[in-house]
Amino acid sequence: MSQTWVRAIVGLVAFFVVLVVGINVTGSLDVTADPDTGLIAAQNTIIAILAAAVLVGLAAYAVTEYAQTRRLDSITSQFDTRTIVLIPIAIAINIILGQTVAAALKVPIYLDSIGTILVGVLAGPIAGAVTGGLTNLIWTYVLPAPFHSDYAAPFFIVAVEIGLLAGVFGRLGFFRSRPNTPPERLAIGGLIVVAIVAVIAVYGFLPFYSEGQLTFFAPPAEGAAAPDPVFVILGWLIALLLLGAVVGLLVLLFVKRDLGAAYVFVAGLVVGIVSAIISAPISSIVFGGVTGSGTDVLVAAFQQAGNTLGEAVLKQGLLSDPIDKTLTFFIVFALLGALSRRFVARFPQGERAVGLTED
Repeated sequence: MSQTWVRAIVGLVAFFVVLVVGINVTGSLDVTADPDTGLIAAQNTIIAILAAAVLVGLAAYAVTEYAQTRRLDSITSQFDTRTIVLIPIAIAINIILGQTVAAALKVPIYLDSIGTILVGVLAGPIAGAVTGGLTNLIWTYVLPAPFHSDYAAPFFIVAVEIGLLAGVFGRLGFFRSRPNTPPERLAIGGLIVVAIVAVIAVYGFLPFYSEGQLTFFAPPAEGAAAPDPVFVILGWLIALLLLGAVVGLLVLLFVKRDLGAAYVFVAGLVVGIVSAIISAPISSIVFGGVTGSGTDVLVAAFQQAGNTLGEAVLKQGLLSDPIDKTLTFFIVFALLGALSRRFVARFPQGERAVGLTED
């Protein structure tokens, strides 16, 4: 087993030990007994536990690396000047897109991790995790309206996981361009992508719009104010972004014969499933399945069909998160392809992101 895997396992074990101990020490996180004050208390408790677990896990990773090498190169190398400049830009992208989707749109996606994934791929897993975690904490505890969100902070561990896995997939070469792929391999990759898109469409978007009404903008609830005009404008820009992502996928696969698009879609699907599993208990325990986004309709629909709250939230996540992550991973992949290779290669993990493979 390599030294990297040893320190990663030590960090994960330390994280879960602190998580289990923290939950047992604090007791129940159920907010239903006292909804008025229980929600805030549960939020703060779960954020404190998760933050402590992340910090202890990172410390255990660093201590193990230092014991192995007497250096901390795997951590410090991810935070060069370019990465430090990119992180706040990525955080702003996450919040602007995420708040627009939550405030104005009626689609079962989030689009709040494009910046996180970009940093993870270019700089590395730890830099991506830091970007994701800071995004959600700043979103709740720092920003005022209209870009404030009460729901972001408890999910910061999901954002950490997304950045971490994006960095791992970037390091494994999943974001590399693979143009002019032989037809037989391209056909296999194309079939995989078509299958993923079909599953997402049939089991995700079609049930979501089962009444036959495709509504991109969510109508305001009774008695609620209409979305801020800035979110309406951004919403139309997001619609163009999503359309461009789909068109770009088809171009890469069938015009440029770039099998890299299939790799990215598979990576997005994996991250989406993991994110759904992690976020489901947070959503059901802390928020009762209502997080102020377009996905709340799916939770309600599953409950009306006879599912428990926990089952409804998990099913919603297993539909929404793969949709969101496959789209956002591909958007980042397309963005990397549009950027100068020389510029991308200057980041700590950039050469892996733009490198070409011969397989």
